[in-house]
Amino acid sequence: MPSLLASMASLPASTKTASENPHVLAKLHDHSHQSNVVSRNISFSGLGFFNSQHKPLREIRILGSSNHNEALVDSTAPISDVPLLSCLEAIERLKTSRETQKGKQQFLAMYSSIFCGITTDPAAMVIPIDDHMVHRGHGVFDTAAIMDGYLYELDQHLDRILRSASMAKIKLPYDRERIRRILIQTVSASKCRKGSLRYWLSAGPSDFQLSPSGCHQPALYAVVIQDQSPFDSKGVKVITSSVPIKPPQFATVKSVNYLPNVLSRMEAEENGAYAAIWLDGEGLVAEGPNMNVAFVSKDKELLMPNFDNILSGCTAKRVLTLANELVREGKLQGVNVRNVTVDEGKKSNEMMLIGSGVLVRPVIQWDEQVIGDGKEGPVALILLSLIIEDMKSGPPTVRVPVPY
Repeated sequence: MPSLLASMASLPASTKTASENPHVLAKLHDHSHQSNVVSRNISFSGLGFFNSQHKPLREIRILGSSNHNEALVDSTAPISDVPLLSCLEAIERLKTSRETQKGKQQFLAMYSSIFCGITTDPAAMVIPIDDHMVHRGHGVFDTAAIMDGYLYELDQHLDRILRSASMAKIKLPYDRERIRRILIQTVSASKCRKGSLRYWLSAGPSDFQLSPSGCHQPALYAVVIQDQSPFDSKGVKVITSSVPIKPPQFATVKSVNYLPNVLSRMEAEENGAYAAIWLDGEGLVAEGPNMNVAFVSKDKELLMPNFDNILSGCTAKRVLTLANELVREGKLQGVNVRNVTVDEGKKSNEMMLIGSGVLVRPVIQWDEQVIGDGKEGPVALILLSLIIEDMKSGPPTVRVPVPY
């Protein structure tokens, strides 16, 4: 199945909107005053709209959502208000939409294996609607930070997405080295020196079936995101999530299936918190919706839950390595990855969230329990400084230069 834009390109130039077709308008007019149901006798054949058996559409209902204040479709708007667009018209509307929706983040470049190239036009940064990642969630992704013209921990994140792809049974469109070159070239084309690179591997486009057997070629997508927002060290509140945690088979894969993560984050925001913490099946501390969790115990030991049943955080692992410097300086007594109980976590001296998006974010309250003295912990703040310093001047193993 061709992509959306390719499909629109094949529309005949003479195609009219419904409002330009008097036959359709006459048919619709007879029913527009009394009901939101269009007669089963109306034929849309003049517009080229058929059901799967090429019979006239029997009935169209305009439904509202019981969970929202607004209807899914404006029942007062004439159906004829929806235009049929040419490919160029659709692209122009995409451009306008992008221009009116600019936020803190800017999308500077995108690579797509579908068109085998890089674009710097945000309106062209699209994914085919029939990609199995879109309609079946059969895709994995990862991220690498861009700092001062270097990609931070690119190889570590690349290794993880390849593991995720293997676990998701997604074949690779290219070998590892070619994927790596494409990612670096995409950042180079973007001219971005501070931001992030996000990339996806999917089963690829084909059809709308459940099985990916019809997908002829897996796909690679990558987007460079510029974000000048500084990393925040202000302490935050977290709650315990009531949203069920993913089973280990899925929690250890960085897939695009993030509905539990989104609902968990929304639950936190609805309760005036920054994030919600998941507990595992045994009631032990697991992770946040898109970050790992760590603690400083009463014995001044940095504790982090085991990665066996949760996502293996690249940033978290790097923080564990950098924390050894604090052990040598006597600011920590040790670094330990093990099971952590909720009671132990809430009674710790410090708590922090760790991930590529937040780096190290101090936690000052969990549910109703104030953590430590209720202020940002000194170890968390030092670790934040160490990770930022590592991003700016760390060894070649974690910093890959981008040839602009």
